[in-house]
Amino acid sequence: MFNRKLRSTALAAALTLSLAACGSSGPANVSADSPSMWALTGGNQANFQASVDAWNKSHTDQSIKLDFFANDAYKTKVRTAIGAGEGPTFIYGWGGGVLKSYVDAGQIEDLTDFIAENPEVKDRYLPSIIKNGQVDGKIYALPNNNVQPVVLYYNKDLFDKIGAQPPKTWDELMALVPKFKEAGVAPFSLGGQSKWPDLMWLEYLVDRIGGPDVFNNIAANKPDAWSDPAVLESLTKIQDLVNAGGFINGFSSIAADSNADQALLYTGKAAMVLHGGWIYQGMKKDAPDFTRGGKLGFTTFPTVEGGKGDPANIVGNPSNFWSVSSKATDSQKAAALEYIKKGMFTDADTQTLIDSGAVPVVTGIESKLDASPDKEFLNFAYGLAKDAPNFQLSWDQALSPAQGDAMLANLDQIFLNKITPEQFVATMNATIGK
Repeated sequence: MFNRKLRSTALAAALTLSLAACGSSGPANVSADSPSMWALTGGNQANFQASVDAWNKSHTDQSIKLDFFANDAYKTKVRTAIGAGEGPTFIYGWGGGVLKSYVDAGQIEDLTDFIAENPEVKDRYLPSIIKNGQVDGKIYALPNNNVQPVVLYYNKDLFDKIGAQPPKTWDELMALVPKFKEAGVAPFSLGGQSKWPDLMWLEYLVDRIGGPDVFNNIAANKPDAWSDPAVLESLTKIQDLVNAGGFINGFSSIAADSNADQALLYTGKAAMVLHGGWIYQGMKKDAPDFTRGGKLGFTTFPTVEGGKGDPANIVGNPSNFWSVSSKATDSQKAAALEYIKKGMFTDADTQTLIDSGAVPVVTGIESKLDASPDKEFLNFAYGLAKDAPNFQLSWDQALSPAQGDAMLANLDQIFLNKITPEQFVATMNATIGK
């Protein structure tokens, strides 16, 4: 018991040191019993900061201590911290299998009664979004930011240069590869070092070829579900694209956390990038002339001939979510729930999100989107989410942590041509139920 306590104390100290390195913010009157909040650097950082600052200014007795992490580092740190019972009061997540793993371990609060007692909280959200915070019919997480469908971004100037239009089919996409290469431009940017950007290609191809049931069977842990022909065909098409030179040279060394992948698009080094709605915020900040100067295009993922999937289906993140740690003190939990009830999605918060180039996951915002200088993209993203027959949560979050990790590691090997599609399928079938 003594050694276990020492290990837990050491881990908590190490996490505290690593947090400080990632940047933090909070009022001078935070105490050891102040609720802690971990969020991601990047697109929504300023929005979370503004929301918490406004809350802390008027709630000095319930001040929140806010810390930020880069995406890749966060996913590792939060799982380690929660496993040791040292997670933050506000747990930032995506829903899906990772959320279920927290529920199964008894690490987060059941918010079902809280929502029943405060129906106005549930009513503010788009109905299709809030369900992603549920496990076995109970609510464990609530949306905290914006709709994030994965879209195909493209550089209009580069398309004009070769006299082409954005691809509507997979065959058209493949036909563009030699044309851009001949023009000295990489067809696609990719943050392959981070691995999870690879997944967007597999998610869309599997959906377009086989429809939503292919992944639904995988997520349901049906035996040999990865052996579906749509998975094998998708992996083969990915390697066809890699072998054709579809991705920029050195893609496996490009990190998404540094925004280097999106920079290749707006600097004219790459013609296209398949990425989440969240990168619009980054490009708006870093390259405003590109996003608002008529140079940025965006469209849906191409269809695949003979495919079963509805072309209106999308993948990505319906939103990010807050869960409340079951290990927090009673006062921390009370403060967290009060912030969720009154401090989130105020009129100011909603407008700040829209101003940043994001679509809040709340109802009644159409007029605000239309009034934005970014209305073309915002209405595009909002329409995708609102009208999608199926909005598939990112697979690395929808699956259990063990399955998600194995999938990303092996998909990386697919992109690097180090394993075959058949080897990928065999490896992933062995993770079913884990």
